[in-house]
Amino acid sequence: MLPNAADLSFFLEVANTGNMSRAAERLGVTQPALSQSMKRLEIAFDQQLLLRGKGGVTLTKSGEKLFTGARALLDDWESLKEESAKDAENLRGRYSLGLHSSVALYTVKHFVPQLLNQYPGLEFKFVHDLSRKLTEDIISFKLDFGLVINPVSHPDLVIRELFKDEVSFWKSKKKTSANDMNSDEKVLIVEPDLSQSQDLLAKLAKKKITFKRIITSSNLEVIKELVLSGAGVGILPGRVVGDEAKKMEVLGSQFPKFSDRLCLIYRADIQKSTASRQLTALIQEALRDI
Repeated sequence: MLPNAADLSFFLEVANTGNMSRAAERLGVTQPALSQSMKRLEIAFDQQLLLRGKGGVTLTKSGEKLFTGARALLDDWESLKEESAKDAENLRGRYSLGLHSSVALYTVKHFVPQLLNQYPGLEFKFVHDLSRKLTEDIISFKLDFGLVINPVSHPDLVIRELFKDEVSFWKSKKKTSANDMNSDEKVLIVEPDLSQSQDLLAKLAKKKITFKRIITSSNLEVIKELVLSGAGVGILPGRVVGDEAKKMEVLGSQFPKFSDRLCLIYRADIQKSTASRQLTALIQEALRDI
């Protein structure tokens, strides 16, 4: 059992006065309450700390060691409380932010440089994974915030929608047998673990549209580069395609699409401080209309 700060403060007063009655009077507590406090300390340290006699109270060897370290412990505790209170009001410290690596490429540049420049004490730890895994990590207290696609509602989560996107079938404007839908050599390039891809593939199967070969990759940027090269048709979010859209085109209306929402999420019961609220507001403002 760890000692509490009040018991350590009481112990220092007893040690300084050498008298339980006088220490209780100076501390504004009853002598029985002070005696209970000293008993808690002795239980916590599993050592006798005080010797009581007619002339007052003296310290044992263990008590002398505690007296030497207790002041430093209390000073460290007060400093920690002051720093914690400061962090609650000022935007500083390290925050963990979960987001898919592809989402990171078109979002973080819009708020990280400005925040780091404006708040010298602020640090970020980025964690990259699928949105559903990141959502689970926020719910289970492993991450502070997330920029995730299509988060599932949860009673402990705050979900702030920032903007929408659309996942479609894309091909290069450079025509090849691999991206020609009339060719028997057409190729599909896809990230199979994304729920959007799974939904679109299921709809594609219902339309009986097939490809000779399927290439899979866990990296959407790799898929984009392959599509640009003419290696095949790719399933990609419009935000990932970005400026390369001028070199690519979305396949026609017979091909299904999937609507995405990018959201900022966090636990309402954790992010209560002024600093946390300030950070969420700044991220929302920076990303709402990109």
